[in-house]
Amino acid sequence: MNRKGLGSIGIVVLLVIGGWTFFNSPFNLSQGYDTRSQEGISILEVGAQEPGDRPVKTFTLKAQETEWDLGEGKQVNAWTYNGTVPGEALRVTEGDFVRVHLKNELDVPVTIHWHGVLLPNKMDGVPGLTQDAVEPGESFTYEFIANDPGTYWYHSHQHSAVQVDKGLYGSFVIEEKEPEYARDEFFILDEWATGSGDQGSFRKGGMMQGHMSGDGEMDTKQLYDTFTVNGKSGDAIEPLVMEKGETARLRFVNAGYQQHQLVFPEGSMEVIANDAEEVSGENGSPQIVEIAPGERIDVAYTKQGEETEVIAENPEVENAEDMMIPVVSKENADRPQSVTVSSRSEIANGTSFGSEAILFKETPDPDVTYNMDLSMGMKMGEGMSFQINNQTFPDTPPIRVTEGDIVRVKMTNSGMMNHPMHLHGHRFQVDSKNGQKYNKPIVKDLIHVKPGEEYVVYFKADNKGEWLFHCHDNNHADLGMVTIVDYEGVYSPFNLEGKNQPD
Repeated sequence: MNRKGLGSIGIVVLLVIGGWTFFNSPFNLSQGYDTRSQEGISILEVGAQEPGDRPVKTFTLKAQETEWDLGEGKQVNAWTYNGTVPGEALRVTEGDFVRVHLKNELDVPVTIHWHGVLLPNKMDGVPGLTQDAVEPGESFTYEFIANDPGTYWYHSHQHSAVQVDKGLYGSFVIEEKEPEYARDEFFILDEWATGSGDQGSFRKGGMMQGHMSGDGEMDTKQLYDTFTVNGKSGDAIEPLVMEKGETARLRFVNAGYQQHQLVFPEGSMEVIANDAEEVSGENGSPQIVEIAPGERIDVAYTKQGEETEVIAENPEVENAEDMMIPVVSKENADRPQSVTVSSRSEIANGTSFGSEAILFKETPDPDVTYNMDLSMGMKMGEGMSFQINNQTFPDTPPIRVTEGDIVRVKMTNSGMMNHPMHLHGHRFQVDSKNGQKYNKPIVKDLIHVKPGEEYVVYFKADNKGEWLFHCHDNNHADLGMVTIVDYEGVYSPFNLEGKNQPD
């Protein structure tokens, strides 16, 4: 059965309150979103990077349709890069010049966005903003310098509520020139809908039940019935083979739309990086790590004993048994049947640890202040929407900046759903939560804003272009929760219309 993704959410909204999507009519940047359009220079002329004498790493990624086996007897019709879920794992070294040829063998337009990578705007892979979507049978080449070591991932940004949901994503690592850990593994977490046509959201009341329940995850919980690790579920997940006392760097990415809480054996790990930024100081050894949609968290994990161990979803979560990574000392070891959670365990998340390298030593005086209210709404005859400042994209007010500006953004979630807010092309410093300043500032490109929460972040406008700032629950982005950081003096020559759907 096909994965439903936005198809499900769209049907749910249709059944409950009259379906709607905000790409109903054609428009372009110059007609209603960016009043500075055509002023200054094109983004295609900004920030060009050449290989020079750097090593060049070249890859080819083919967007293809594939029948994919999740395991546990579940088959899905997936869209893939190079025929697998996740797509081909890409690893380069800090300082390399990266060249990726995208060839589209699907029957729909696609792109590649390099999530979290600081690169020239024209390489960001956002259709209608930084390029035209790549049509079936056509190609596009992405080129950039891998300046910043860390954990990243790549995915389509063309109608991503559907395309990422169907498997168009993969891992991307920029390794340090002298890696600290000899063993380095990557795990991409996701959710899939594999049940019958009335599965999940239909049986239990869908998004409206989620809205009324107060559970900020309920909308996604209603949509998906299967969890995966690296494209496999349950017993099909490949074991991690390690010996007692061996330590490995484990990189985790949440490619889904539901937060995941991974439980580790007590005393086995410490968080070492978050959104490609190393964390500072002694961080203790939490047993549970919560990873928001779109977020990346790295841990140093040490196998505690010779017997089989397990890294797994919090057993309190429905379908947790699907997401269990066995850690074994030999290939044919018995698989774990359960996970143990200590009664004294604490949950660490993306704001639990300060960053080693910060952007601002002191809270700066901003040149631009933007208050971002995140909410839900309804339009008569159109249905549910997810809003920024009571508007849906492309009518959301942009964050207008001049190069060099210090920008303060206050994000307040006045709705009932979780919103992992992701900024393209920049990193921001998290200054406070609910009015309480952090003792150790945190540098990230995604912040998980739950209902009733308020975060203040700062960033420097130091990467000219037109950049998205959006919810990385892509179903919410598709229903409007998107805005743009709009630099003075540059414009996008591309149209947000027709084939281009940057949600």
